[in-house]
Amino acid sequence: MLAPVRASWVVKGFANHYRIKILLLLNVRSELSVGEIADSIKTDEKNASQHLSKMAIAGLVIKRHDGTMVRHKLTERGQQALKYLQKLS
Repeated sequence: MLAPVRASWVVKGFANHYRIKILLLLNVRSELSVGEIADSIKTDEKNASQHLSKMAIAGLVIKRHDGTMVRHKLTERGQQALKYLQKLS
C-alpha cells in the first residue's frame, strides 16, 4: 500500500494534460527522447523536460542514457496510472 505522501507524488505525476499526453504517447511509442516527445505533444523541449522530471520523481517514467541522448519509457507504475486514467474517461 502506498503511503499518503507518496500517493500524492504519484497523482501529481500525472495531474496535467501534458503529462497525460506523455503517458499516452509512451504507451504507444516507448523509448523516446525529450525532443521526440516535445514534437509529438506540441510543446518545447524545456517544458517537456520539466514534465518528464516530475513524472520520473513520481516513478511513472524511467530515463535511460543512450550515448548523448536520454530515452524515456513508462514504468509499471506509469502503465497502472494510465489504466486508472482510462477508467475515468
